[in-house]
Amino acid sequence: MKAAMRNASNISPSPKPTSRMKFIVYTVALAILGFGWMNHLQNKQSVTAVTELSSTINDNNISSDMLPELLENTKDGSQKKAIKELMAQLIGQETDVEETTEAATALAEDVDNSTTFMGILLTFLTAGYAGILFVMHILPILAHRATHQIFDSGAQLEKDLMSDARSKVAQGDYEGAIQAFREAAEKDLGNRLPWVEIVKLQRDVLQVPAAAIETIREVLEKYTWQENDAAYFLFRLAELYDADMGERENAVSIMQQVMQQFPETRHSANARHKLHEWGVV
Repeated sequence: MKAAMRNASNISPSPKPTSRMKFIVYTVALAILGFGWMNHLQNKQSVTAVTELSSTINDNNISSDMLPELLENTKDGSQKKAIKELMAQLIGQETDVEETTEAATALAEDVDNSTTFMGILLTFLTAGYAGILFVMHILPILAHRATHQIFDSGAQLEKDLMSDARSKVAQGDYEGAIQAFREAAEKDLGNRLPWVEIVKLQRDVLQVPAAAIETIREVLEKYTWQENDAAYFLFRLAELYDADMGERENAVSIMQQVMQQFPETRHSANARHKLHEWGVV
């Protein structure tokens, strides 16, 4: 048993495919597709050559016994190949001009049908190959770049607009910081963060909850907010009235406003829960 366990522990896991192996697989697949397309194009040329041969036979009244002479006098490689294929099909047969023309036409149709099928198959295979490359390699790169652009641009925006205000906070210039946050808010109207920072400074640092209340009322009356942002400000306002100002009636009124303004939402449910805590409903 111990020997078996030692042997099992010595077995290394199967190596995962490396990038080099993937490159080899992709290269081989690409080579196969390339060969297939080259062969397909050659077959298309064969269709043209056989079609032209059919016209030549009909125009020059050529029967099957005259095909060897036609082959000898033909210089074009595609035409020679078409004549050889027709001769191979008519081995042992003596056909007149009409029958030879019909045989050439039938040969052209057969080659055309097989070429069309091969073209459709190659198109699907090429599309699949391109799709695999796109999903496994190109799409992740694009998604990575897009993600970085979104988050980096957002971080840069916040840094540019609010760095001055944060510097003033660090220096203890709270009034200057509030003014800087206001300027940042005016430049980015949909961003509630500058106002949140102002309220924190007024309540926690300057310890003037009345000023924080005025700030929240100002932003609610002056600007239009998304549902989550508006609910956030209303909950902070109720908290200030209840915890800092001791005015629960105003806090209750605000929670009821949340329930009316955002019915059947999590904000309404949270407001109802808060009212239950206060023994109102």
